[in-house]
Amino acid sequence: MYMDPRIWSHLPDHLLERILSFLPLKTFLSLRSTCKHFNSLLFSPCFISKHSLSDSSSPFSSFILLSHPQFLQKCPLFNPVINSWCKRSLSFPPMLSCSPSSNLLSSSNGLLCFSIPRSSCFIICNLLSKSVRRVKFPTSPFNFEQLTLVSTPSGCKIFMLSSNNALVFDSRSDSWQCYEGFNLILNENYHQKGVFYDGCLFFITPEPFYVVCFHLETGKWERSMIRLPAGLTFARLVSEGNGKMYLVGGVGVSGISRSMKLWELKEDGENWEEIETLPEMVCRKFVSVCYHNYEHVYCFWHQGLFCVCCYTWPEILYYKISRRTWHWLPKCPSLPEKWSCGFRWFSFKPEFYATV
Repeated sequence: MYMDPRIWSHLPDHLLERILSFLPLKTFLSLRSTCKHFNSLLFSPCFISKHSLSDSSSPFSSFILLSHPQFLQKCPLFNPVINSWCKRSLSFPPMLSCSPSSNLLSSSNGLLCFSIPRSSCFIICNLLSKSVRRVKFPTSPFNFEQLTLVSTPSGCKIFMLSSNNALVFDSRSDSWQCYEGFNLILNENYHQKGVFYDGCLFFITPEPFYVVCFHLETGKWERSMIRLPAGLTFARLVSEGNGKMYLVGGVGVSGISRSMKLWELKEDGENWEEIETLPEMVCRKFVSVCYHNYEHVYCFWHQGLFCVCCYTWPEILYYKISRRTWHWLPKCPSLPEKWSCGFRWFSFKPEFYATV
């Protein structure tokens, strides 16, 4: 539709912003190069209120992302909607491309967190908005066991365990806080991050299994009232981000899993309801992949999929909550025939207004 430039050019700024905000965000992003002012409009109240209302309104596809030592400076992307690997991989930001030692460690709500040991820093970035934050290591040299990135509407936090301490970086204050650690978590489960649920990070200790939580605001640890099912050989938690928590675990004796089950935390916040048992043939394959060495097993949530991974295996076992079906994600076609271990999988859902 043609609009008289004489009318268009005299519109008040707030009315112009309001009109442009009705454009699909994906379309408007492609127009940024045509006008410098368009870039600032993306962060105006009209745009933010209209395009950051809910996750379901996002116009961008979401992916499962694979990070592996044999993929340098890129991460292959899998699209679960079409059940296919993408032809293009996710390339690292320019500031990471010059550092071959950079590692992708965590993802949250469209944000990615990398470590650059040679530069003694972490990099948090939103690839969609092209925003980046450089976070210096709290000490140098710095060794840590686990890292969890948590994205919130007001910013983001990095949680990690190092020696006997729990360290938290808050983007709002741009500073680190050091708290007392929890030694039992460091002994095993190297690849399982904290699960963010109800303002806390939840962990399962090694045997005897029980749930502990860390309050991100206060830095306090406590043993959770959540009870675990009997007969577990291993257990992993996953939060789907909208008030539900799930548990997957092996059931058996003497550390040997005879079956695997999936539970959902009940509304009482203490007990679990069994919702699914892994089919026998699928269970046999999974335990053979792990060789009953469950410290390499970790889980994450991705858009209605409960994903179970093994650090040493190139496939993901995932459960579709809506259809109540189990599936194997196929091996990445660009992976060399002679592959090594080191498979790190992440949920990647681009979110323009996720703040670094």
